[in-house]
Parts: sequence; C-alpha cells; structure tokens
Amino acid sequence: MVGKSDKLDPVWEDLDRTMGQLFIVGFDGTSVTPQIKTLIQDHHIGNILLTAKNLKSAEDATKLTYELQKIAHDAGHPVPLAIGVDQENGGVNSLFDEIYIRQYPSSMGIAAAGSTDLAFEVAKATAQEIAACGINWIFGPCLDVLTNARNQPLGVRTAGDDPQEVSAYGVAFMKGYQEAGLATLGKHFPSYGNLEFLGSTLDVPIITESLEQLSLSALVPFRNAIRQGLDSMMVGGCAMSSAGLNAMHACLSDQVVDGLLRSDLHFDGVVVSECLEMDALSHNIGVGGGTVMAVNAGCDVVLLCRSFSVQQEAIKGLKTGFENAMISKERIYNSLRRVLTMKSRCTSWDKALNPGGTNYLETLQPSHTALSTRAYNHSITVVRDKNRLLPLTNILDSEEELLLLTPLVKPLAASAASRALSETAANTASPEPATWDRTASVMSGERVFRELGRSLARQRNGRVLHTSYTANGLRPVHENLINRASAIVVLTADANRNLYQHGFTKHVAMICNMQYTTGGERREKPLVVVSVSSPYDFAMDTSIGTYICTYDFTETALNSLVKVLYGELNPKGVLPGTISKSQKLHHSKQHWLVENFNDERDSAALDALMKVVIEGTPQNQHSELSSATSSSFILHDPDIEESHFVVRNSSTQALYGFCSTYFFKATGTGVIGALFVDPARRKLSIGHSLHNRAIRTLLQREGIKRFQLGSRLPSLFLGIPTGHGQERKRLRPWFANLGWSAALSRPVCSMVARNLSTWSPPDGMAKSLASAGFQFDLVYGWDYSVPILDHIKTNNRQGLAEAYKMAMADPSACGVIRAKRPEDGALLGTVVLYNQHSRLAEYIPPLKDLHESAGGISSPVISPGVGEYSTLLQGLILLGMRQIKAQGCNACLLDYMDGDGNFDGFSAMGFDVLHNFEEVSCDAATWTTIPPA
Repeated sequence: MVGKSDKLDPVWEDLDRTMGQLFIVGFDGTSVTPQIKTLIQDHHIGNILLTAKNLKSAEDATKLTYELQKIAHDAGHPVPLAIGVDQENGGVNSLFDEIYIRQYPSSMGIAAAGSTDLAFEVAKATAQEIAACGINWIFGPCLDVLTNARNQPLGVRTAGDDPQEVSAYGVAFMKGYQEAGLATLGKHFPSYGNLEFLGSTLDVPIITESLEQLSLSALVPFRNAIRQGLDSMMVGGCAMSSAGLNAMHACLSDQVVDGLLRSDLHFDGVVVSECLEMDALSHNIGVGGGTVMAVNAGCDVVLLCRSFSVQQEAIKGLKTGFENAMISKERIYNSLRRVLTMKSRCTSWDKALNPGGTNYLETLQPSHTALSTRAYNHSITVVRDKNRLLPLTNILDSEEELLLLTPLVKPLAASAASRALSETAANTASPEPATWDRTASVMSGERVFRELGRSLARQRNGRVLHTSYTANGLRPVHENLINRASAIVVLTADANRNLYQHGFTKHVAMICNMQYTTGGERREKPLVVVSVSSPYDFAMDTSIGTYICTYDFTETALNSLVKVLYGELNPKGVLPGTISKSQKLHHSKQHWLVENFNDERDSAALDALMKVVIEGTPQNQHSELSSATSSSFILHDPDIEESHFVVRNSSTQALYGFCSTYFFKATGTGVIGALFVDPARRKLSIGHSLHNRAIRTLLQREGIKRFQLGSRLPSLFLGIPTGHGQERKRLRPWFANLGWSAALSRPVCSMVARNLSTWSPPDGMAKSLASAGFQFDLVYGWDYSVPILDHIKTNNRQGLAEAYKMAMADPSACGVIRAKRPEDGALLGTVVLYNQHSRLAEYIPPLKDLHESAGGISSPVISPGVGEYSTLLQGLILLGMRQIKAQGCNACLLDYMDGDGNFDGFSAMGFDVLHNFEEVSCDAATWTTIPPA
C-alpha cells in the first residue's frame, strides 16, 4: 500500500519509468507483437488492455498474459503489469472459451433475476475465470443509469433506469470482482445513460443534464460505489453542456475529474481516461495535447487502444508537457501512488508469473456451469402472455408447424457462433428457410440463431421452419411461411435502434391478427415476440400480446428460452427498473378541490390563465400556448371521451390550474393533453391534485389499455415540453415522481418551413423520388375513406384516425396525399394536408402561431416493411409543400414528427424545429393505485 505521504522506492526517481505507469495500451494480435514488446521494454508501459481480438481461448490468454508479464519482469519493472479486460457478460465479453469460460447474463439480465446475491456470485465467478488466465483488472461494473432508454448504445450493459437499483447491483458486482482478487473499474463517469448523438464521428455525444439532475439520478451509483471501495473509474469522452458545467470531453476537464469526481464525490482511486484515439478527440485536439490535458484534468492513466504511432505520440506529449512545465512533478507522482496502491491490491510478481490456467478452470467448471444455468433460468422474463400462449405445447399439435423468424445480426463476441462465423457470413442471409424435424442435422438459415432452431426442433415432434428477416422488410417468402405455420416466434435485437425489426414485427403481428378460419371466422394466429437484447423493444406496446425478454442471445440464454417456450421452466424474471414497478402516486399533503371544467363558466377564465402562463414564460422561450384559446381543448368528437378539470377560486372565478384529458376509444388510450398552473401558485400541489383527478378519471374508462402524456389531437402539448430553462428541466422528474417512466419517452416535435414563395426542392430530391417508382395522388372527401382508414390501422397512435376522419369530413379545406404501388395500387403511405380554414387547424394552434399565411402537413403513415421508408416520407412531405405553396401560403407546418428520425433530409427541405417534446406512455394495468377522490 502506497499512501500520499509514503516515501516511494528510489527506482521511481527514473521519470520515464514513472510515466510509463500512467498509460494503458492495447495492441492487435493474439501473441506478443514487436510493438507491444517495445512499449513494455523501452517505454516502461505499466498497463495493458486486452480485447476480443487478442484472446482466442483460455489457454492462449493465459500464455499471452504470462509472456507480457515475463517481458515486464525481465525488463526490470518494479511491479507487474495491470492487465485489464471488458468482461461484462451477456454480449460484452473479451474472453470466450466454450470449454473453460462460462456464459452469464448481462447486467440487466441479472437485475431481472432480482437478486443482488446472485449478482455477487456471478461477478465472483466471472472474476475467478479471467483471473485464472492472468488478468488482474476488470473494466466493470457499468454504473450508468438509463435515464433515457430509447436509442442508447448501452442497452443491457446497465442494470436499468432506477438509480438505486443500478447502484445496488453495481456494488454487488464490484464486491464479487474484488472477492476474487481483481481491481475494479466503474464506468462511464459521469454517465452514458442519456446521451444526445449528433451524428458525425467527429462530434462527441453530449450530456445536457445539469449537475443537480445528475446528482439526483445518474451520479447515485458512482457515489455509492466510491463509498464501498471502488478501485478505479473511467471518465468518458462525452461532452457536457449545462449551466455551470461545459466540457468538450469530460475526461479532459478539470471541472469533471478534479472537481466533480475528486472534490465533490471524494474519489481517490485511479482515474482512467476514455481512449484518446477516438476520432473526435484526435481530430479536434490531437493525442499529444489531449494526453497533457487529461493528466492535468486529474486522470491518472491515459487509455490508447491500439495504434502504435499514436501511443508513441502520447508518450512524447506527456514528456514534452512535463519538460515545458505544463505538468507538475507532483501531479505525476500523485498518479503513480494511486496506480501502485491499486496494483498492490490485485497483483504481485508471484501471482503474475504463476496464473492458475486451465488446470484451475477445470476445478471451477462444475459449480460455474450450474451457476450459469441458474442465472439464465432466473433472468428470462415473460412480460406479457395475454392469450396464454405459453407453453407452446398447449396450442400446437404435433403435426402443426412452428415458424421462427430471426433478425440478421452479427453474433455476440461471447458465443460459439462468433467463432464459426466470418464477418462476411454475418452479413449474408440464406434466402431459403430452414426446415427442421427431429432428425435434422444441418440448417441453412440465418446462422447466428441456428442453435435455437435446432433446440426448438429437438423439443417437439412437429416441424420447425426458420428463416431470417432483414431491412428489406416482409417478403413473399415470409408471408407464405406465416400462412403455413400454426404459430410464429419472432426475435428482435434492439429494435429501438434497428427500426426495421420494429416495423417487421408489427407487420407480422398485423397479419397474425387478421387470420381467418375456413369458415370465415376471424382467428388470431398465435404470435410470440422475444427480445433477445434490450427489453424496451416492445415493453410498453400492449398490442404485442405475448412478449418475452432474454437480455442477450448467447447459446445459454437461448437454451433457457426454449425451456420457457415448452413449459420446462417457469420464468421468474421481472423487468428491472421503474418500468416494472407498480406505479404509485405520491399524494400531496395539500389536496385542492378539483372541479369539472364548465365551458360557459370557465372559458374566459381559462383564456386569462393561459395569458398569465404565456407572460410567465422566460423571454428566450416560446410558449406552446401562444395561439391557443379555451376552444382549442374541446374536440366534440363522438369517438373521443373528454373530461377537463380546473382548480379555481369560486369567489373570484379565477382559474389557478387546468388539466385536459381524452380517451381515444379506438386505441384504448387515455391521454393527459395539457396540465398547467398559474406561475404565481406553483409548488402548492395544484398540479398534483389535477393530475390525480385526471388519472382517476381515465382509470374508470371502459377498455382503458394505456396512458399517455402528450396529445396528438389537440396538438398543443405533444408531451413533456423539453428545451432550455430550469422550469422545463424540472418537468421530467416532476412527472417521474408521479409515476410516469420517463426512461421510455419518445421524442416528438413540430417543425416549420418558411419563405415558401422563394422555396424550391433540394437538388436531386425530385429525381430520386421519381426513380423510386411510387405513384402519388391527392384525394378529398369520404369517397376515399375505406382504403385510407384500412391503411392507417397499421399505426395505433392515438388521435391518428380522428385526424384523418376530420380531414375527410372537410374536403373544402383538407385533403389526403396517397402513395401507391404501381403494380397493384396498394397504399404504401398517406399524409393529411390542411389549411388555416379547416376544422383540423382549430386543434393545431402552432399553425396560427406562425402569424402568416400557412398550411399544414399532418399524420404521415408508412406501411410496415416498406424498404424506402425515408424516401417515401420525404416524397409525401415534398408534394404537400408544393400544394401549400401553390395555394399562396408562405409557411408550412409539420405538426407532429417523431424526434427519433434523422432530420437531415427535412432540414435540407427547409424545415426547422418549432417545439420539442417527450411523449411518455405506460400500460394502464401497471397503475394499480387509484388516487383518492
């Protein structure tokens, strides 16, 4: 143990030797290369990062780590190398060996099993296995909180979206690793759980949350792990942009490292930088300068993944920084002390030169195999089984066929499939489905999931059909197989980030829902959807009646899945985080009298309240209520049940708060469309009281399936308003405290294109559209309603059908642009067109807010499985803009657009974002506590 005041061994007076301890480097190859040998011998590099590219097997890994340590020992290193790996389990394992290294669930899979004791056992077993191969530093646990689960690259690498739960499992993993003698590394400080991605590789993802927000959520696991003895911490390369904290790269910022991590959280372990070879950093700053900045910011060890020339540049940069007095000697030796302290806990020369190897791994095998099976069996989660399709043996006779549809994905590093599959094969699918019976021995389908097909076939007398699907969507071969099979199992893997999987699955669900018997009766064909990665794919989509999560697709996970499908295993897993918890309302101490909105009595007072809210909006913000009136909230639609509520002063008739609710019968969706309070009377529980009354009313609606924050119709608040300003940043946690899971929010926005008089389509867009081969037309009125309403049934968003019906009932001011397939005239896409004089415009105040002649484009619906989705969507909008321009309008509003999309195309067409929102949905069945009357 080397403390800050302890005297160092004189050997460390050699500054080159000391500086070598401040780097961790990687290299390519499964054996020692001349480059890594040079770095260890000549540059005294003290830390090595091994990846899957270095590690072929447990036996080879043991040999490699021994050779690296022997080179360091013979070169006179005073202490052994710290040799680290990423071994998170699930899909992130650097070391895989079918014989000696067991597979275990991902962090989220372990959290789904619901036991921190199991987490400790799995972490200890994982650490024992890699320690036997000579590794002494594990890059884990992952302590990120998924404060926004959509489109985040972390996925199942973190335990979920609940800070306390992530903290509990993170500490359990950490303790397990340490029990087996490894040094631990928490990541990715200050959080990768809610990053905004800008698109270019030269742009870094950004954390926009304030320090206050981070402290309440994202920093909780890091803080607790530090208190429990975390050895080291990786600081990410993300940017930070919020009040009081701005950093281009967190790991280069003294505000983040010396300030937030060292001073505020009192961490005195080893701080490791993100890899300085990343494009954004090396391009914008340079690795030499970046190294100096990282060390000055407080990083003890600088990570350089694999480029020998870059690694040399970094070493030279550190020396130059010291020689030019940019880095103090005290800074360097403080870092050295921390590194030596960590090494003293996890290694020694006796341990480094005598790894346990495969002999020790053989002794671990029986107990670890049993632990792996137990962990997976406990993690598999049946989220829903509405029609009781499980086990499949209850609904499938032996002569009936089962169809398995799997996405085209690359295999996980931690799988036998990845060893048998080349990069080329991973991107090629056999066009022919594989047919399985009990004697099948060779399968020609998509190879990543071939073992699952085999396992399903072995478990039943009937045949199993298996084929893959791709971004090309539903093909005739899929339709034929669906019609032929008696039950279908569809697998998805991160469908939120691979949108083709979402569209394909929804298309299959629609076909299954429209099946008929020979007698003409409608009979829903059994469909089981299995998420083999992120559980958020269909967690909130109750139209998928039977939904299972495995959290990864290693062979062991899929074996447990087969047991669940055939009833050999009773699944015990529960979705981790806030999404699975019974949503309980936090009753305010003060309950205001909430009354029904009375149009005659309250309309003038509501207009006055909105004026006060608008006036209370900060000058740099534009209020969503700017052009709304009290009538903007009243739909008068027989297919929508609406109830609106007020808190008012019965003496003065003034309104203190207002809340609107809508129940869309067609989709079973209960919506809170607006909730606002007089700025002078906030924080008095008026909003709580209105919210409680709204939820209680919606829960009583017959057929209620889900709740939603944000309304498509009327289009005032499409969700929780987002953007700059402290008030808006408080809205998200305010609703979260009321029971809404903001981790599954959906970004939506309204957009506007101005100056249509001088507008023209982007170069090449019209030509590209023509070459796509779609046919477009513009139709008006109810005569065209049947095929249009059939088409939009593929989209179950609330308010969509109502918007189309309103448009078709108003042919003088509204129309529908259709895109059709030339061969058979099938509808592929539609969009509503409307002008300022339409009834629809009354419920879309942003159109009036433009303060000029304007028209609107609304509610695009593209058929699932259309391969040219973006082209078709842009085509519909382009034609709409032309029509609006031809009518003499100078502005065009897109009143409701998914914020997940890539807006480069829309920006090129002249659109800018007008308002941003987060639409939040949840299953009504999870809201078990009815607020008091």
